[in-house]
Amino acid sequence: MADEEEQQAIAEELAAADAVRPETFDVAIRIRGLRNQFGDAVIHDGLDLDVRSGEILGVVGGSGTGKSVLMRSIVGLQTPAAGEIEVYGKSLGEIADEEESRDLRRRWGVMFQGGALFSTLSVAENIQVPLREYYPRMDQKLLDEIAAYKVQMVGLPPDAGPKYPAELSGGMVKRAGLARSLALDPALLFLDEPTAGLDPIGAAKFDELLRGLADTMGLTVFLITHDLDTLYATCDRVAVLAEKKVIAVGTIPELLATEHPWIQDYFNGPRGRAAAGGNQTAGRR
Repeated sequence: MADEEEQQAIAEELAAADAVRPETFDVAIRIRGLRNQFGDAVIHDGLDLDVRSGEILGVVGGSGTGKSVLMRSIVGLQTPAAGEIEVYGKSLGEIADEEESRDLRRRWGVMFQGGALFSTLSVAENIQVPLREYYPRMDQKLLDEIAAYKVQMVGLPPDAGPKYPAELSGGMVKRAGLARSLALDPALLFLDEPTAGLDPIGAAKFDELLRGLADTMGLTVFLITHDLDTLYATCDRVAVLAEKKVIAVGTIPELLATEHPWIQDYFNGPRGRAAAGGNQTAGRR
C-alpha cells in the first residue's frame, strides 16, 4: 500500500511539472524593462529580450555588461530592481505559490562557469542532486540508472560516474556539469561560458555535442559565451549586451550589417574574421 501511495505521489508531481507545456509557446522567455543594480551601480536599464522556443541564443557583450547577472535574474538568483520576466507565460514576479514556482524551475537546467560541481560528490551523485530535490521519493536504483544515462548522453565513459571532479580533466568536468544540468530533462538550458578554458579541439567537440543535444531534445538554450567559434557553430541568433541593454539581436549576418562600433569590432576584428573563415571552411552553420 505504501509503495502504491509513493507511486501515486510521484505521478502527481510529474503531472504538475507538465502543467507548463513548452511546446505551446513561441517565445520561451520574454523580458521587458529589466533593471538590475547593485547600490549605485546600474547594470541593466530598460533591457528587453525575447528568447524563442527551440533556438540556441548566444549572449555576448563586453566585461561588466551583466551577462551572468541577466541569466541569474531569469533563473531567480538575482532579484531585479524593476521590469518583468516571463518564462513560458508565467511572470516570475507574480508567482506567489511555492509549488507553482518549483514546477516552473523543473523546466530549466543551469550550467554555471567551470561546471560548478560539488567537489565532495561523485559525478553520479552530482547528477542526482536536482533529482533528489524535486523527486525526493525516487528510489536509489532509478537515481543510479538516470545518472548513468546522463553520463552516456554527454559522451563521458561509464567509469566517469563514480569519479570525483578532481579526478577528471577540464573537458570532462564541463561535460559532467552539462549532464547535471540535463538531469531533469529540461526544456530550457542555461549555459555560462561552457567552453571557457578548453583547448580548441575540446571546445569544438563540446559545441558539436551541444548542437546535437539541442536538436535531439528540442532544447531552448540561453548561451553566454565569448567564443566566436561557438557562436558560429551553434547559435541560431545572438543578442548583444551594451549600454545597459540589448542593443541588437539577430543572426550573425544580420549583426554584421549593423553599424554599431562594438559589434563591428567584435565580429570583424582579427578573431572574428578567423572564426568566420573557419566556419566557412568547415561548412558549419
